Amino acid sequence: MTKIGKIQVDSGLYLIEIPEASLSVLCGCPADSVKHLMKRGLIVTKEKDGVYFETGPNAVLLSDVLVQNGSFSNLAEFPVLQMLYRQGMIIPKHPNNTGVKPMLIGLPEQVNAQIQYIYRGNYGLVTEEEIMETGIDPETAHEMMRLKLKFAFGRISPAEELLDTRLVDAEPVEIRNGVVIHRERLNVFRFEYKGETVSVDLNLAPNESYGAPYPLGFHLIRREYFAVIHSGEGDGWNPNRPCMSSILMFQGKVYLIDAGPNVLYSLMALGIGVNEIDGIFHTHAHDDHMAGFTTLMRSDHRIKYFATPLVRASVIKKLSALMSISERNIFDYFEVHDLEFDLWNDIDGLEVKPIFSPHPVETSVMIFRALWEDGYRSYAHFADIVALSVLKSMITEDKNEIGVSSEYYEQVRRTYLTRADIKKLDIGGGLIHGDAKDFRNDPSDVIFLSHTSQDLADEQKEIGAGAPFGMVDVLIPTAQNYLNTYAVEFLRSYFPSAPKHHIRTLLNNELVTFNPESILLKDGQVNEDIFLVLTGNVERIQTEIGIHCILSAGALLGEISALDRIPLTGTYRAANFVQALRLPIYLYEEFVRRNKLYDEIKQLQSSREFLQMTWLFGEVVSYPSQNRLAQAVQFRHYEKGEVFPRDILPAIFMVKTGKLERVSEEGAVDTLTDGQFFGEECVLFKRPTLYSIRVAAPSDIYQIPGHLLLGIPVVRWKLFETFQKRMEMDVKARFSSPPPARPSADRTPRNSPPPTS
Repeated sequence: MTKIGKIQVDSGLYLIEIPEASLSVLCGCPADSVKHLMKRGLIVTKEKDGVYFETGPNAVLLSDVLVQNGSFSNLAEFPVLQMLYRQGMIIPKHPNNTGVKPMLIGLPEQVNAQIQYIYRGNYGLVTEEEIMETGIDPETAHEMMRLKLKFAFGRISPAEELLDTRLVDAEPVEIRNGVVIHRERLNVFRFEYKGETVSVDLNLAPNESYGAPYPLGFHLIRREYFAVIHSGEGDGWNPNRPCMSSILMFQGKVYLIDAGPNVLYSLMALGIGVNEIDGIFHTHAHDDHMAGFTTLMRSDHRIKYFATPLVRASVIKKLSALMSISERNIFDYFEVHDLEFDLWNDIDGLEVKPIFSPHPVETSVMIFRALWEDGYRSYAHFADIVALSVLKSMITEDKNEIGVSSEYYEQVRRTYLTRADIKKLDIGGGLIHGDAKDFRNDPSDVIFLSHTSQDLADEQKEIGAGAPFGMVDVLIPTAQNYLNTYAVEFLRSYFPSAPKHHIRTLLNNELVTFNPESILLKDGQVNEDIFLVLTGNVERIQTEIGIHCILSAGALLGEISALDRIPLTGTYRAANFVQALRLPIYLYEEFVRRNKLYDEIKQLQSSREFLQMTWLFGEVVSYPSQNRLAQAVQFRHYEKGEVFPRDILPAIFMVKTGKLERVSEEGAVDTLTDGQFFGEECVLFKRPTLYSIRVAAPSDIYQIPGHLLLGIPVVRWKLFETFQKRMEMDVKARFSSPPPARPSADRTPRNSPPPTS
């Protein structure tokens, strides 16, 4: 019988079980890892000595790289919480409280980052001074701290007290009870126990992504004047539903309320592209409400971020710890808009009132309203809240003791019963979530019960309704087709010099809907139509050179092929429901000719096509953004043997053809070929490159100014991802084991991320 069991749970996620050594290691911990384990039956409920608890891993092996293919690889908060509370490792007198702590295993920098991130995820802001720095007055800050300490059982405990760690660098390390771990190369590990060995590879392949544990199907959502899309009713433990969230539509704009795990998967299912999101309203910093932040960083515009300064400060400290970057750089990807507590904040006609909610970390519940013919229509989003019975047990009139005052309790009780046309409630129960019974007499017209891992009980069903994923509640119906509005905005921004009557000629064409997985345009064919994507996502695929990217709203498909009457290079395929404006080629040709746009389009064609074929720029779909980059590109040729200075200008240098080498003091680190680049640290942090760059073969290089790239979040995020990977490249230098041969192509696909080994 084998002593080491290995199960691949999902892409980049494994479970190593060594029962004889009382060790079970979760290898990799992307978003929703616990749900994946539950779905596979690797976490189940058991009973011992009359106590019910969950099984599961008792250690986490962290990825050497924080980010892979756009998503966080290390989100250990919920796996650790599952060990501490649902397995019972921290609960007094629990049969699983044996003194053994959850363990984090990995590189020192990743382990330390996770410890601080879990600490901030558990407590948020940890002193009255940190709270007051957000503009809260001293008296209120004191009351907030009294509440926080009550949730924390009287003490802010360092995360190190709750966790055990094993730092894995160049040398083998014993984990526990004779089990030894070796790092074979970057993100590849070998477990050894009593003569048996098993290896795991936590690297994702190019274009591979972490999966979601639940199927969602596809939905065609009409854009409304004021409506709520129900995009999540579960919690961090429900393996069958996304975490509690909603999407607001107002005057055709799309706003998220929170961004939990796998938010991109949810948006795909709803036919909403990342570029369509105008803003996010954020309630708090727990992972089930913010793990999807990387998705919002993959837009071609800075998405607006709406939160109170108190909540934002908590989020900044947690993300800063997780990403190991300065707090001042965290929100470079967003357009920040602060909200004031207890006031109606006007967001282009949509009004929102954030109200402080009792929770272990800084949290706001939010009420939204919009004016209509008979008064306001309103939606209340109450995540996360606490049961009134729990809050009542915290009452103390001694302001020097931890807890809350009776006045504060009454204030919260009244807030809970605020009337709204539609109200969504956290009823997760326990010590830090809400109870449906507190809303039995709520005067709201419709109540939805959310944030739970259990099916609704009969008593709860009498209080509120459930909401299937993708259900839409319309508060104010629309009398217009917002697709036409989107088309007008895109065409006017794309062709600012064109007369309005020419734009109207293009607008007077058919709006078409493509079903998921259908082909819009096919590789090798000469297309008769050009499509302007208005909603949804389109895949661009060209397998022979490794291209696979996702295009969102605003993409113009097939323009050059149609204008030059040449076969398409690549297939365009609907990833979900796609709505587009069909532009017949004759009409578009006449539009281009009459506005004398052809020379400009052709002049920029070569640079644009090259940029679109690269991993870094393949998802930059905005026509104006593409043109700005193409116009700013500077072409340079370099001969073999030339060396770039380390203090280069803040710019990205991309290989069009040729070969470069990144060189350390010990020798060549890696090779850069067609479509790959260097200079990310100069652009992001305005500091010299970490390595010398040597021209290994005659090379043509595109130089792109850094200031243009910083305004495109998806590019900025990919630069950060590359920086993170290359920061870990010294791991490879510590080992003599060579990297594995590439499985197929004899050169790196242009659309693949820069190599890390």
